[in-house]
Amino acid sequence: MTYQRQWFRAVLFAGVVTAALWVTPSAQAQPETLTIAAANSLKDALRKVLPIFEAQHRAINVRVVYGPSQTLRNQIEQGAPVDVFLPSLFEEIEQLEKKGLIIQGTKRAYAGTSLVLITSTSLPAPIASIQDLRTVPIRRIAIGDPKSSAVGKVAAQFLTYNKLDAQLKSQYIFGEHSRAVLDLVAKGEAEVGVVYRTDAVSNVNIRILDTAPVGSHTPIRYGVATAWTAKNISGAGDFIEFLLTPQIQTLLQENGFDRMSTEVGVAQQQEVKP
Repeated sequence: MTYQRQWFRAVLFAGVVTAALWVTPSAQAQPETLTIAAANSLKDALRKVLPIFEAQHRAINVRVVYGPSQTLRNQIEQGAPVDVFLPSLFEEIEQLEKKGLIIQGTKRAYAGTSLVLITSTSLPAPIASIQDLRTVPIRRIAIGDPKSSAVGKVAAQFLTYNKLDAQLKSQYIFGEHSRAVLDLVAKGEAEVGVVYRTDAVSNVNIRILDTAPVGSHTPIRYGVATAWTAKNISGAGDFIEFLLTPQIQTLLQENGFDRMSTEVGVAQQQEVKP
């Protein structure tokens, strides 16, 4: 009997150890990383959006790399490991798509915004509208660098369309991206600046003076897509669908975004003629 008991205990112990070996990997599984390459202008919005996503998807750990949209696009083209691309201009996604560098069927336009003329709340410019730029002398006007930022490219279109480029060109002071433009204006280094409405609405040091008319620049549409280098394709799909939910669409509107159709084809660029 003693031998039988010892044998039974040994078999039982072996069974417990075997079961533990099967259970432990699952119990200790780490959250899967989702890497998002996002434009600098989306920082404020993502600070509010991402905690909601992570709360709803506990098996996903989000990592965000911020930078100018064009820089991020170039990095993806060169093979940077990115799951989700969130530029500040839909055109950046379309350029990747033309090269076959996004996962087919993942492109979405999820929001839009407008282009605005801003000034500092503490050192306001002596103007009230875009038209005043033609007659009121301005020492410096801050815009994004068209060579490196999406907002700079759109601002250049707007200034050219309104025939202000030749008059104001010598007064331009360039920021690498939208936040740099905001800082230049807020600190008084430029009397006015041109940025996306989404950049300006939450900044207490900035006042919006006027809105660029529709047709004076390429429509500003925010897009999202899964990059060709994606390692977490499932998580990327979850995040894209999450952006389109009513809860997040409402939150984006509260932060200066415009609701828009999410059909893939709606974000085609239109030609802007001066």
